[in-house]
Amino acid sequence: MSMAVVGLLAGMALGFAGYFGGFGAFLLVAALGAIGFVLGRFLDGDLDPGDLFRPRDRGRVRGRHDRDR
Repeated sequence: MSMAVVGLLAGMALGFAGYFGGFGAFLLVAALGAIGFVLGRFLDGDLDPGDLFRPRDRGRVRGRHDRDR
């Protein structure tokens, strides 16, 4: 399933939740969707638990490759 279809389904689910359940239901569906996404990435092996708590690498600067030349 392509990411466009996944995005379409997520948008439709949020739209239905917002229309029928109000803003609180919209936020609940969005939060549970984000948790499900992170859990799915973890179970697929694309994400390590330490990635969520480790600070970003400060050595990465835009244009870094230009300086290496």
